[in-house]
Amino acid sequence: MRRDFEEPVRPRSEQVSRQVGRPDTGRVIGREELLGRARDQLSRGGSLLLHGPPGIGKSTVLRAITTEYAESARTVLRCSATESESHLPFLALVDLLGLVADEVADTLPAPQQAALEAALTGRAESSLHQDGLALRLAVLSVLRALAARGPVLLVADDLQWLDAPSAELLGFAARRLGGMPVRMLGAVRTGTEPKEQEHDLYLRAYPPETLALRLAPLSRPQVSELLVSRGYPDLSRSTLRDIHHTSGGNPLFALELGRALAESPTPPRPGEPLPVPTSLRALVLSRLELLSAEARQTLLVASAGARPAQALLEAAGRTDAEAEIALAASLGLVTAQGQDGRGPDGQEGAVRFAHPLVSAALYAQATPFERRAAHAALSTAASEPIERARHLALATTGTDEQVAARLSEAAALARDRGAPSVAARLGLLAARHTPADGRPGADERRLRSAEDALTSGEIDLAREVARDVLERATDPAVRVRAWMVVIDSAGQAMADVESVFPQALADAGDDPRLLALVRYQLAWRALLLEGEMGKGRAEAAHAARLAATAGDRSTELLALSFQAQMETLMGHPAAPVTLEKALAEPQDLRVAVDHNGAGATRFRWLIMSDQLTEARAAITRLLGEVRRRGIVESEVHFLRGLAETELRSGHCGRALDLAHESLRLARDTGIGEAAGNMFTSLAEAAGGDVHRALVLARDAVRRAEEDGDLVYLSRALGALGHAQLVAGDAAGTVHSLRRARESEQRLGIFDPARGRWHGDLAEALVLVGEPAEAQDVITATREHAVRLRRASVLAVLDRAEALVKAATGEHEAAVRQLLSAQDRLAQLGYGLEEARAAFALARLRAEQSGHGAYDEAARLFRRCKAMPWLRQLDAVAAAAAVPGSPPVPAPAAPESMLPHLDRLASTERQVAALVLEGATNREIAGRLFISVKTVEATLTRVYRKLGIRSRVDIVRLAAAQHRAN
Repeated sequence: MRRDFEEPVRPRSEQVSRQVGRPDTGRVIGREELLGRARDQLSRGGSLLLHGPPGIGKSTVLRAITTEYAESARTVLRCSATESESHLPFLALVDLLGLVADEVADTLPAPQQAALEAALTGRAESSLHQDGLALRLAVLSVLRALAARGPVLLVADDLQWLDAPSAELLGFAARRLGGMPVRMLGAVRTGTEPKEQEHDLYLRAYPPETLALRLAPLSRPQVSELLVSRGYPDLSRSTLRDIHHTSGGNPLFALELGRALAESPTPPRPGEPLPVPTSLRALVLSRLELLSAEARQTLLVASAGARPAQALLEAAGRTDAEAEIALAASLGLVTAQGQDGRGPDGQEGAVRFAHPLVSAALYAQATPFERRAAHAALSTAASEPIERARHLALATTGTDEQVAARLSEAAALARDRGAPSVAARLGLLAARHTPADGRPGADERRLRSAEDALTSGEIDLAREVARDVLERATDPAVRVRAWMVVIDSAGQAMADVESVFPQALADAGDDPRLLALVRYQLAWRALLLEGEMGKGRAEAAHAARLAATAGDRSTELLALSFQAQMETLMGHPAAPVTLEKALAEPQDLRVAVDHNGAGATRFRWLIMSDQLTEARAAITRLLGEVRRRGIVESEVHFLRGLAETELRSGHCGRALDLAHESLRLARDTGIGEAAGNMFTSLAEAAGGDVHRALVLARDAVRRAEEDGDLVYLSRALGALGHAQLVAGDAAGTVHSLRRARESEQRLGIFDPARGRWHGDLAEALVLVGEPAEAQDVITATREHAVRLRRASVLAVLDRAEALVKAATGEHEAAVRQLLSAQDRLAQLGYGLEEARAAFALARLRAEQSGHGAYDEAARLFRRCKAMPWLRQLDAVAAAAAVPGSPPVPAPAAPESMLPHLDRLASTERQVAALVLEGATNREIAGRLFISVKTVEATLTRVYRKLGIRSRVDIVRLAAAQHRAN
């Protein structure tokens, strides 16, 4: 089921629609870390060499870096060598110096002038052998003379084709330019497989200490982003997965495959390869001509296999496989085995193609008859039943019930092994081979494959198959199942399938089994579209009764779990009883591990009831089971659930890692990306970067507003309000959390353990001078927390109430209440909340005495790895260390802390605000995508404009601003 009321899911179709537009050919995608390292190197005045295989994006990155740094250089020298011209001596030197040498030629001694002129013009015989030292010194002198006028940037692409004399001259000069403002940027082609020191030869033409960076393949989400940016937004996720696999993450290969798919009149069917354009075939298969026809056939059989090995090829009739594979390895078509006889993946006698595209191109180049023959041979040679069935299907034309039955059995086996994606494709092959009078019918097999696709996270494939079935099917049971797939594939955007419900109800008739399925979906509709939690609960209860009447235990368990979740959020007294019913035997294991099933409902109950140890154990078991079964959608949610447990426990670093892992999987599959943004925002605000937290939370709010999803909107607003509080934007916090409060009141959500934003709202209200409203929030929330026995919520409310007391002059009572809250939070295991209480206590004591000790709070924050909070503490401690300056309440976001600093430009304000947060120059450079030197220069301007001398003075100005406000 593709939704969760705690963490809703955004459909793939909407994500794509926002990105469609003109192709953006200028963006550099997936190279953020590499660009950061390059900037650091260049900011220190160093040089850079990029290397990697053909098509990996070296030239694109080189152009981006050159564009960024060219403005800061007085002179930019460029050359780009080609293979056809690599035999021409001094050609690269002509490209580099031909237009600038005259500017400084008069400064050279006569022998150097003559040697350089001869090399650049070709008017006289010149060679390194004849001119020797004079020519070398001439190049060095020219570069020194240009550098004396201002920084020089020397850019050379495709160094592998650089003519030898030019390369030697550049190397001579590079080794002797120490201390001169000359930076060299270069790119060179190296092999597909990383090899030790493969690029060392080219480093000889560069200064010592040049940084060499290898460009790695792009990830699947990066390939997807690349294709969308280049004008291919409509590719399905399953197709994107195939493109990523076939291209090996190579940007050029991926774009060529995307173009071929866009130009193809019909997409490949399940089991068929991607169309490989002629350009790529020629690129990777030029060496095939050196193989015999028999050896090429052996490689074709290997390309048709899922995990080809020498023994498999021999069993498939390729008797000379060993010698033929050895020859192919010598030509670089396949990789050699290790000394132990195993391939790179550990498989004995494995055959691994040098690049996935080699295999795809081989297969694409073969005729249909040759492919079927290869699959026929493998259908008897393979020992794995799933592989045998797949090869049998691809070797068979037309319908055949026996083949269809074997494929269905193989799909069931794949499903049991936790490979629902494989099961989906086998099921579609089974449907294709099912005769018109087959039982089960082709549509039933297609629907089963669509349900497998849902399980594996291939939502677009599931929706496409279900729509295809609905165009033909007349059986009500088949149609209702298809409608359920369509609704599930819409995820949280149920407004997109609003018209489906009347049709599904009409097809269900008075059949209780079919009606139960539709009523369960209507429960979600009531919650997500109407914001009616009570109506959703009633629909779920109705669905559970219908399912029980029909003997459909799976639907009954899902409906009971939904009902229990609603009752929990509503604070309904029946919640424990309903949850007990959902957990009662008999259980359906598939439902038990579903993220909307009873196991997930129990986890939510445990974590809301402060049973963190039990919650961690429960979610860990669920996560392990769904990973074993390949249930990607539930894995996304359970990773987030484990991250939430770690965050509650104060393990901020671990929570951040898990949140990012879940978000990467969500973005890769299109499942729950908006919810992933929301929770990753909370994790970033606790243990990462508060500015990233703000970006993620604002995106989550925007998506919820666009979907009209009131349930999710309140969670997103809670995350945004928390990030704003950590950033120091108390006014923004109040605005966001007032909206969250109004939203939950309209929905009928009364359990404060659901969003846990109430203490943040009260704290922010105190900071903006509204202690009376803060007390109202605390009093109203405490009533529900007491009734529901939410101990951690009560402790957090006490921490907030202590701030209200301090604001109204009750300092001693505030100190006692903070001490009590800190102790209770420690006992409950809420490490970060405990640290926040210690921080509040230290600040309160500092206000009373004029100085304070922050050691205990710092220790607790360090234990939690709560970096944003440590930065807050450092800023407050720094302000307290300045004589006469009271501690600031928190470092503020740029827009709220420095409004009076009108003399600062935008970048200067941003840098100053990050200084307040305690960020180092390197951290500031990374966040603002500028160099460290730029940060240093910007700070110098800030100091000059404000008449100050140091970072501490910035903190003191902020404190003075706070006093004035």
